[in-house]
Formats: sequence, C-alpha cells, structure tokens
Amino acid sequence: MENNNSTSSRGIKIKQGDTPEPVVFHCKSCSKLNAYNWVEDTPKTLQEYDIIEVQFKNTRKAFYRNANGLHLKKGDIIAVEASPGHDIGVVSLTGWLVLRQLKKLNVDPVATELKKVYRKAKPVDTEKWLEAINLEHTTMIKARMIAENLNLNMKIGDVEYQGDKTKAIFYYIADERVDFRELIKILADEFKIRVEMRQIGARQEAGRIGGIGSCGRELCCSTWITNFISVTTNSARLQEISLNPQKLAGQCSKLKCCLNYELDCYVDARKGFPDTNIPLETKEATYFHIKTDIFNKTMWYSSDPSTSANITPVAVERVLEIININKKGTKVDRLNETLHEKPIETAKLGYHGVIEEGSLTRFDEHGQSNQHKKKHKKHKFRKPDNNAQK
Repeated sequence: MENNNSTSSRGIKIKQGDTPEPVVFHCKSCSKLNAYNWVEDTPKTLQEYDIIEVQFKNTRKAFYRNANGLHLKKGDIIAVEASPGHDIGVVSLTGWLVLRQLKKLNVDPVATELKKVYRKAKPVDTEKWLEAINLEHTTMIKARMIAENLNLNMKIGDVEYQGDKTKAIFYYIADERVDFRELIKILADEFKIRVEMRQIGARQEAGRIGGIGSCGRELCCSTWITNFISVTTNSARLQEISLNPQKLAGQCSKLKCCLNYELDCYVDARKGFPDTNIPLETKEATYFHIKTDIFNKTMWYSSDPSTSANITPVAVERVLEIININKKGTKVDRLNETLHEKPIETAKLGYHGVIEEGSLTRFDEHGQSNQHKKKHKKHKFRKPDNNAQK
C-alpha cells in the first residue's frame, strides 16, 4: 500500500514493505524542478565533489557541504544542519553538475558559508519527519483562521515544517505591508514551534502548489522555471494574439510565462515590417491595416478601419513600395499590382480535400498503389459497346 497524502510535494513516497516500519523512498515523477544528471556515466572524478543540492518541500532547494565525506547519490534522504536543530531533505543533485548550478545562481562556494550534511536519515528521523508533514495542512487552515480574526490583509498559501518538528515556515501573499508580529506570537503559542514568515508572489505560489495548465501539461513554474521574467501585454501584441484576459492569464491570475517563449522569434521576424498605423493610398480607396501574418510576411488591409470588409492580403515588400510612392504624393492604382510580383494566392480547401486529409490510408503506399491498379483495370477491361459491334 502506498500513502500519497502530502509527501508528493517533497518528492517522496511511502510504501509498506515486509517490515512493520514503512519504507520511504524518492519518487522521481513527483519531484519539482528536477535536474537530469547527464554526466552520471562519466568517470568518478567528476562525481566527487563535497557540495550537494538538497530539495525540500515543493520548489525549495539549498546547497550543503558534505563535510563527513558520506557516499550520497540522488534520491537519498538525509539530515542536514538547520537553525535551530536539523532538517530532512532529499538529495537532488551531486557531483560536477552542482558546480554548474552554483555558477548559474551566482553562488561562490568558497566565500559562501554553507551548512553541513549530518547523516543519512535514520528510521527515527523519517518517522518524526512524516509526523511533521501530516501536520502541515491542518496548521495552514488554523493559521488562516487566526489571520482572518486579526483582520490581516494576507493569504497564507503554504506551510512547511522542519524535519525535527521544531520550526515551521509560513508562506504568505500580501499586496501591502503587513504587521504580523501579533500573528507570530499567537502561532508560536498555538503550535509550540518557532515561526518564520516568508512572503512570496503569485507566480511563486503557483510554482509551489503546482497544477495542470491549459496546454494539458504540468505548470512550467513547478517543473523547470527557476527565475521568473516579467510578462507584459506587449508580448501578446507582438505575436498577434487576441488580448483575452481569460486565455492569457495562468492559474496565478498573471499573464502566462509561455508568452515569452517565442517572443524573440517574433521580434526577429517583424524586422523590416512597416508601421501598421500608416494607411495605404490607392485610386480606389484608402486601406487600413487589420492584421499581420508575420512568418508569411503578409499584411492584411481593409478599406474600412472598423470592419474587415474588402480585406486584402498584401506582401510586405509591396506595402513598403506603396508607402514610398505615397510619400511622393502619388497614389497607386491597386494594392496588388506590380510588374515583378504575382498576386498572393489563397489556398482553397473544399470538402473533398478534407476527406482526403482525414483518410486512414493516406500514408499507406501499398493501399494507394492498389487503388490505382484497380482503377486502371476497370478502364482496361471495359465491356465493348453492342452498337459498335454492329
């Protein structure tokens, strides 16, 4: 039997083995911000390093020094130094890759004083640790009620107990500065622990709690994003995305981080495009910009700026040419009329084409060749006409 209560947020699972005591082991599919050890099969000289990366609840990680020279590997549950007491965590990275992580996070391993690794977790340590984990949800609910009774404008989103059950971190969200000195006194007296309040943003809360995005996959902030980059509505405008708040917002009620993923490609592709506010003057009418197909380098214009009536696709080169002609005070005859360029042909997709696209045998060469042979046979062995014989 497996117990999947709140231990999945720490990347562990509990399994009842042959012994009366439950077996606690690391679950790779449950851990967040997992780093793949792509130098695992390299010589041992790259794997011997006295600093390791340890993961705690959700996305919280820290670096510790293996001063006792313990043989540790990814997934080991260990006891590490804390203030006060000790904490329990899971080894998430060892060896040469830790150096890369330190460089990425701008941490100097020589100048920075790192806490020590005490030992591999004993059954007594894991038992107390699991007891502390089971208290986290009820503690969070009670803390929310206490904060509401004190009329504090804050939301306690998560609680993380220390491995020895002597301290807890309360993660909260607040729009304004909050005076929680009275709250700390009440929480310490209620739960008999040391209290640490830590403010996080909406994106950090979504990363800690996790969930499934509109794309059907786990949230990026809980699986691989470590540094949050600001996202603006300008990112959506540059990619010609409809400014619909319900579709652009993620579970954190902020703009989705994935709006920045392809932004650089769109910025590069838009180089050389004219200003969309410039109308195109022709002898027929004045055309206004409606939309842009960036990668096909096509701009769509309409004679009515408020509607899409008479919408016409025009190549970017032709648009630049018309703008230069208009600057000279001359109007062109038509939008798509040049000697060196053909009009843009729009694809016509009929019902027959849709059926062919959805055919189950469209990729089957053998089936297509058989169909061709059957048609050929019918044409070849056609019955002669009786009137022709006479």
